[in-house]
Amino acid sequence: MNREGTMGMICLTIFILLLLICFCQSEDQLTRARPLSPGNLLISKDAVFALGFFSPPGSNGSLYVGIWFHGVPDPERSWTIVWVANRDNPATAVSSPKLTISNSSDLVLSDSKGQTLWTTQNNFSVHDDVFLVLLDTGNLVLQLPNSTVIWQSFDHPTNTILPGMEFLLIHGARAAARLKSWRGPDDPSTGDFSFGLDPISNLQLVIWHGAKLYCRISVWNGVLGGMYPSSPSSMVYQTIVNKGDEFYLEIVLSGGSPYSWIMLDHTGNMKLLTWDSNSSSSIVISERPKGSYGLYDSCGPNGYCDFTGTVPACQCLEGFKAISPNSSRGCQRMEPLQCSKGNHFVAMPEMRVPDKFVLLRNRSFEQCAAECSQNCSCTAYAYANLSSAMDDKSRCLVWTGELVDTWKSSNYGETLYLRLADPPVKMKTNTVKIALPVIACLLLPVGIALVCICKFKGKWQKKEIQKKLMLGYLTASSELEDTNAEFPFVSFDDIVAATDNFSDSNMLGRGGFGKVYKKDAIMQGMLEGGKEVAVKRLSQGSGQGIDEFRNEVVLLVKLQHRNLVRLLGCCIHEEEKLLIYEYLPNKSLDAFLFDTSRKHVLDWPTRFKIVKGVARGLLYLHQDSRLTIIHRDLKASNILLDTEMAPKISDFGMARIFGGNQQLANTTRVVGTYGYMSPEYVTRGAFSVKSDTYSFGVLLLEIVSGLKIISTKFITDFPNLIAYTWRLWEDGNSMELVDSSVAENCPAHEVLRCIHVGLLCVQDNPNARPLMSSVVFMLENETTLLPAPKQPVYYAPRNNETEETWRNIEGSVNTSTITTLEGR
Repeated sequence: MNREGTMGMICLTIFILLLLICFCQSEDQLTRARPLSPGNLLISKDAVFALGFFSPPGSNGSLYVGIWFHGVPDPERSWTIVWVANRDNPATAVSSPKLTISNSSDLVLSDSKGQTLWTTQNNFSVHDDVFLVLLDTGNLVLQLPNSTVIWQSFDHPTNTILPGMEFLLIHGARAAARLKSWRGPDDPSTGDFSFGLDPISNLQLVIWHGAKLYCRISVWNGVLGGMYPSSPSSMVYQTIVNKGDEFYLEIVLSGGSPYSWIMLDHTGNMKLLTWDSNSSSSIVISERPKGSYGLYDSCGPNGYCDFTGTVPACQCLEGFKAISPNSSRGCQRMEPLQCSKGNHFVAMPEMRVPDKFVLLRNRSFEQCAAECSQNCSCTAYAYANLSSAMDDKSRCLVWTGELVDTWKSSNYGETLYLRLADPPVKMKTNTVKIALPVIACLLLPVGIALVCICKFKGKWQKKEIQKKLMLGYLTASSELEDTNAEFPFVSFDDIVAATDNFSDSNMLGRGGFGKVYKKDAIMQGMLEGGKEVAVKRLSQGSGQGIDEFRNEVVLLVKLQHRNLVRLLGCCIHEEEKLLIYEYLPNKSLDAFLFDTSRKHVLDWPTRFKIVKGVARGLLYLHQDSRLTIIHRDLKASNILLDTEMAPKISDFGMARIFGGNQQLANTTRVVGTYGYMSPEYVTRGAFSVKSDTYSFGVLLLEIVSGLKIISTKFITDFPNLIAYTWRLWEDGNSMELVDSSVAENCPAHEVLRCIHVGLLCVQDNPNARPLMSSVVFMLENETTLLPAPKQPVYYAPRNNETEETWRNIEGSVNTSTITTLEGR
């Protein structure tokens, strides 16, 4: 070949290559000059999705324009198709349909006769350079070169929600979009089932069959989100996002997660699916309803479906009996309610609340309970603290008739308070008749006791004088005047005898507060002989004065919970201040968690039990007790462990009592331990129940990792544990945070849920942190949707102070922080 021929071939080759490059670059786009016809495809940049014409089997040649997973075999199967344009107006092959961009900048599907089968109808100004692009998210976008979006398929879903799609639930306090199922497995036309937000309550996600309720998916109870394991090391997050007057349902995938999506199928089932590349098929990881018991009102009025057993079954609510042997027909009251007679309420935990409720806004729990109890027609009530994203952060629900569509499941965890009639009066009369002889028999030992009291009158008088002096100390605070506490006083002489005059051989340990002694309890008149106790002797230099001592005594006497340490006695004698606690042989959590030779004792089930126990203890302090208590010094050394490694929160010297509707306070005396204190408390002295939530989040991350919050020597290049956790979370490597002693034998979904909850708790904005009621619910319910956390802000020590500097400051009585202590 001559030189001219060779050059001609080179030029032709270059020209063909340029054409191929241009074609490859534009295969995900559609322009006015390039319409889409049957047999052609738009393929997203990374070949995740394809747009084209498809004809389902048995459709007699009907053609639809749709988006499906590219490269998946048999694209006619309904589960591979995520969006359909002309679902109710199919084309035919003989009509030569085309998808084009019209002169009015609309996307139009038309046939050879000029008949419009489907259009976007944008009402947008005309642009010559508008084009259509299929993104790797599955979103089909009609846009301008400057990225201005004219129309997108994500705003018009059919039966599928894809990651990144914002499915509109509420707009301007009104329910908005609905997913609508296919009519059949091979018929993409609009089916009978739809999914969306219940427009009556704006609190329920439901599935309808036509106009009738088919299944209630969930009722908002303060937790706007949930998570599901999509693989051994990755998660799928469903979250509800607040954007002013609009709420969206959204799917978020963790790093390394396989592709996942939500689909409402033709049978009315909402499915969360994930793609399995090994089998080239989808896997259902969550489904509602699942079986006939998940259908609406499947157990009849006043019955509930119990999902806690191996097989779901219909049961009657407490105080009700089945109408017939077939319990699915419903239940009736054993004792009818009458306003003229007494009534009481019973608590039924772990319930998904019934339908047909009335929402009472801006109510506290006490107000909610009072309104129901004072209304004879009110049959039940339930309460939840809603997310800070809601304007009204209370959710008081009441019922005035039969209770319909109730579930019992550990995945829900709400408490339903049910109104029942009091037992007949004759039962009380019988009880009195039985009790009278018993009381008469007790008179004899009472007489003997009176003789003993007279015999030791001098000794009693001495103790009474000391008791009055101590009572004067403890009731000096106006904050505690109305507590009416019965203080468990113990004489100083009895304590000296029990501890062998505070012998070092009986000392359990010491800290910034003073010393702790162990001894068999031989304190006459207070404790049973032979019972081991721990005596906390506050030193004069500890900084814990009469206020802290009073706090601890009053709170621990008034508060009774299995996850709070139990106070058995107290004593003030001259300069001595002493507290007597139950003896917990395993001492404090930090003695195991941060000791490499002992941390193996804390396997994952034990750690998870400790996390949930501490959370339940804080919930009691914040919400379930008569008082609202903020601990202000929650940390590993203040979590004591009993013989079964169950946690008990201790050290209430820094706690604060909130009364009435008080939610926030400020102080000029910041107390606590650096690293556990929330940013608003450190910088402004502002504290609330969310301050304890922050401390709990830090503690939770410590329990998962086995690292201290400021253990920089173990976390290279990171200022603290929070920053280290966030980096791993952001990179999709959260499992690397897990303590090596438990990493091989812990379920990934539980660990990732704990890390997720921990990050939510340490958000720098207190309004972004969940309440402890939500935290407990999130920890105990694996399928609960969780919101995505934001990057926490790390507050470094001031003036480049080192960790050791802060420890020295915290041990001083002249500074604001005083409670960084050694393990007890």
